[in-house]
Amino acid sequence: MAEVPGLLVSAPSSGTGKTTVMLGLLRALAEEGLAVQPFKSGPDYIDPAFHLAACGRPSFNLDGWAMGPELWRAIAAQAAGAEICLAEGSMGLYDGVATRGQQGFGSSAETARAMGWPVVLVLDVGGQAQSAAATALGFRQYMPELPFAGVILNRVASPRHERLTRLGMERAGLPVLGVLPRRGDLTLPERHLGLIQAIEHPDLEAAIAGYAEFLRAHVDLGALRAAAAGKALPQDPPSLPRPPAQRIALARDAAFSFTYPHLVEGWRAAGAEILPFSPLADEAPAPEADLVWLPGGYPELHAGRLAAAETFRAGLRRHAETKPVHGECGGYMALGDALIDKQGARHRMAGLLGLVTSYETRRFHLGYRSATLRAPMAGYAEGTALRGHEFHYSTILEQPDPPLAEVTDADGSPVAETGSRRGRVTGTFFHLIAAEEPAARRDVPGEEVPTHTTTRP
Repeated sequence: MAEVPGLLVSAPSSGTGKTTVMLGLLRALAEEGLAVQPFKSGPDYIDPAFHLAACGRPSFNLDGWAMGPELWRAIAAQAAGAEICLAEGSMGLYDGVATRGQQGFGSSAETARAMGWPVVLVLDVGGQAQSAAATALGFRQYMPELPFAGVILNRVASPRHERLTRLGMERAGLPVLGVLPRRGDLTLPERHLGLIQAIEHPDLEAAIAGYAEFLRAHVDLGALRAAAAGKALPQDPPSLPRPPAQRIALARDAAFSFTYPHLVEGWRAAGAEILPFSPLADEAPAPEADLVWLPGGYPELHAGRLAAAETFRAGLRRHAETKPVHGECGGYMALGDALIDKQGARHRMAGLLGLVTSYETRRFHLGYRSATLRAPMAGYAEGTALRGHEFHYSTILEQPDPPLAEVTDADGSPVAETGSRRGRVTGTFFHLIAAEEPAARRDVPGEEVPTHTTTRP
């Protein structure tokens, strides 16, 4: 299979503007007539929807901790037919889990190495000039074998600021691929889990068009394209994950939208029928569905409407009498007995599980999860090992049902969010990424893990 060159857009940390750069580049390159394949490094489930809106091709996550080599190759093969790949990193370039997982640490640097994509480092140079080069050079030399394209300087205050910052980059021998003047109107709206969802943006098309115009004016797109590189796509790649049922009723609205694209794409590719429905519109799942799947999202922001959705709740209960229902994160909360919102008001949920959660009593839950099922779950047999990611602020007040799984974090430490099961109904707080592959290699798919010593957060 032919090589599709690519780049990975990363940064020293979150909040530097890399998502704005990513969306602007996706749209600008697509408007040049290129078929652009987006990817997201790491477990973020919000950004891929923005990528799709920017370039018209579905975006897929690549995750060195959660994914084995077979799934990695299957997802990489989604670039077939594209002319260039553009991946967005998570957090800082080298940020990953503290201990080594089955495949790797899950950092953006691992993704870049495995795919052969040179890194474009987005630097917020506000409050510094030549010193920014020391930061960039440190990132360049921290993993010398990492392919590196150059830097984009963001939030540059003036021509003098640009000149001084460029001097530092020239001394460090680092190519400057773009210089973005400081602007206060180029940020995306956020809430407690990061960006708002793409479907909620008041004018996403206009925002992305503005980013593209800004990037075209201030970034050397020709130099970026020339810097792109990559490895050949897999020959005869394996299939994406198979569906847990033939007909899947999938909740899909502003309250339930966090499903990893590779899962849904794999379901469709295997011939499963996806039957979307909206709990917020008080729609019941299709009665002919074999499985109801409630993804994560923001039920805590819509608790009153969900509590009043009698048709949805009655349909869910009818389905659960004879066929499985599964919810993850927000979907798990909606399957419970009650949800307490930010103001302390208690809202009735579906009552298919005894779970009671509170968004008033907030606690941050974030990290990779490894789970071994103690009972069947939505097409996965008891004893199956799963990998996923948990990200929410809600606190469990009551969890009376039997645990669904033995769950640990990336370090192997047990976590209290074990999920629940009752009859044919199951729920987890982690978002499923993959079932663990048997005898999977302990390195990043396609590359050996570097042996030099590094300091991990």
